[in-house]
Amino acid sequence: MNVLKPHVSLNVTNIEQSVAFYEKAFGVAATKRRPGYAKFDLEVPSLNLTMQEAPRTGVNASHFGVQVATTDDVVEAKARFEAAGLTTMTEEDTSCCYAVQDKVWIEDPDGNSWEVFVVKADADIMGDSAALKKDESACCTPVGLSRKPEVKPSASSCCGPKTAE
Repeated sequence: MNVLKPHVSLNVTNIEQSVAFYEKAFGVAATKRRPGYAKFDLEVPSLNLTMQEAPRTGVNASHFGVQVATTDDVVEAKARFEAAGLTTMTEEDTSCCYAVQDKVWIEDPDGNSWEVFVVKADADIMGDSAALKKDESACCTPVGLSRKPEVKPSASSCCGPKTAE
């Protein structure tokens, strides 16, 4: 698998303040800006850091991930996860965080969601979930893979693993 870089997605209460902070911390401007969203695609340190405006819930990490070079790398990761007995959820050609992506999701024992993903193209929308029609600012918030089927996923999720409704 050709790993490009680690990915961290943060929930922030004020995107402008957060962008200003991270621009100072990293010494570079954000590489992508949209309403309520920012991305830093850093070479040093090698990191894909995204943030989206969301109400404070006490949980600031949205999800974690590893960006890879190709869809084949995503398929390889899925096969490896499943061979190890992990539950996976895949998305193909999904619009998430203003990018078209293929991805596979897993969840650790504490409910932290991890994605292995490839960015295939830029997108004009934050995500393609129907939830965005309800709340444009709520995106990339993982919904647990281990959630019981009778529990409905959060309506404010577009870029995290979703359970079937």
